[in-house]
Amino acid sequence: MKKYLNLFDFSQEVNYKTEVLSGITVALALVPEAIAFALIAGLSPLTGLYAAFVMGLVTSILGGRPGMISGATGAVAVVIVTLAQQYGVEYVFATVVLAGLLQMAAGFLRLGKLMRLVPHPVIFGFVNGLAIIIFLSQLDQFKTLDGDWLSGNALYIFMGLVLLTMLVIWGLPKLSKVVPSSLVAILLVFGIVMALNIDTRSIGDIASIKGGFPPFHIPEIPLTLETLQIIFPFAAIVAGVGLIESLLTLNIVDEITETRGRGNKEAVAQGTANILSGFFSGMGGCAMIGQSLINTSNGARARLSGIVAAVMLLVFIMFGANLIEKVPMAALTGLMIMVALGTFEWASLRTFRRMPKSDVLVMILVTLVTVFLHNLALAVLVGVIISALVFAWDNAKRIRARKHIDQDGVKHYEIYGPLFFGSVTMFNEKFDVLNDPDEVVIDFRESRVVDMSAIEALNKITERYQKAGKKVHLKHLSRDCKRLLKNADDIIEVNVLEDPTYKVVADRVQ
Repeated sequence: MKKYLNLFDFSQEVNYKTEVLSGITVALALVPEAIAFALIAGLSPLTGLYAAFVMGLVTSILGGRPGMISGATGAVAVVIVTLAQQYGVEYVFATVVLAGLLQMAAGFLRLGKLMRLVPHPVIFGFVNGLAIIIFLSQLDQFKTLDGDWLSGNALYIFMGLVLLTMLVIWGLPKLSKVVPSSLVAILLVFGIVMALNIDTRSIGDIASIKGGFPPFHIPEIPLTLETLQIIFPFAAIVAGVGLIESLLTLNIVDEITETRGRGNKEAVAQGTANILSGFFSGMGGCAMIGQSLINTSNGARARLSGIVAAVMLLVFIMFGANLIEKVPMAALTGLMIMVALGTFEWASLRTFRRMPKSDVLVMILVTLVTVFLHNLALAVLVGVIISALVFAWDNAKRIRARKHIDQDGVKHYEIYGPLFFGSVTMFNEKFDVLNDPDEVVIDFRESRVVDMSAIEALNKITERYQKAGKKVHLKHLSRDCKRLLKNADDIIEVNVLEDPTYKVVADRVQ
């Protein structure tokens, strides 16, 4: 089957059957999630479905990660729910458009590379937190519409259908991978329910999905500075949350497929999709890790699967609502539970004893923030900040000074370890200004001057020696260190002992 050139991605070939079948499966799974996220945001179900269609189609065509699925997400829904309640849906549409513009700006400014700063424990915590959220969200399906837990035959039937779905998804790939196991599971459960006339909850019991093509609609809001002050904070959070979740999902799919996506291109695509979503009556969204994992686990690797998913979702809305509304929620619940189990990084649990305690703490903390606050951007930000502080603390303790006096009576301090804001205190403690000889050399062959705090530390140590009537030289500074010192000429004065024969390795590497 892998014999035709991908019409949307000229760099790879496509297995058309796998792409199409996987797209149909994803479309079926998108329906209840889009409805649920719209209801969370206090909006109509069609607002979520339209967002899923527009986001999925645009990012599949323009995005930087073939095979990744975007749509209406809970992360965005949680952000805009307050805005929807206080100001109405028109302000939501305007916020989504503005968020899209911010995301496009981030892409054009090439800020996607900042994801390189996200440590692996943060990604582990993010993924594990999302897996737990996906699993916990499925527990609501075990409740009645009144909020009470299912009991008796209703519970046994629902549980049996869920377990059957999970069994098929787990077992079928061991026998054959011709057809995506998730699609087979959904069709099998649907067939059993229809043939035996089993009374169990279906998609139609949640909400109707019947509608037309997403209507073009310019948000009806006053174009004033006051309006901008209202929507901008929400738009900034939506843009940030959307980019973080999308780029992290991109990295996860990269690892699964052993290929490399383009973060900046994805940021532009996400922004474009959100702009169009706002103008076509959608609530906006971002990449969906659950749907993306369904897609990749089915074997889809190209843009076609995402395009098929978006188009089929629109077909369901416009022509197939009556049939799709009969799909049992048990089948989709079983599918999403399997997604949660597959999403969770079980390997991270086995590394607890091998990973540094600080990394374990970061991973657990990010997971907890993700699960309990449902704020993915905050979870990642907290993880990055703590990781950075731990890194700074560890490096602050590594600065050392070897000391010796040469035959001329000059004392040498050979510094190794980075000199930066975290290590300047320990750096200053290394010197014995009062008891040192009249001439001192501070050698930075194995160290680097990193920031302004380090430069100020050099200024203070030279001042201390100057007040004591002694001369100090700074030796073996790399070019970037000398550049920092030169740029700080108006702030500090240091005596640099030039060494014309010395070049650090870093200066030769471009």
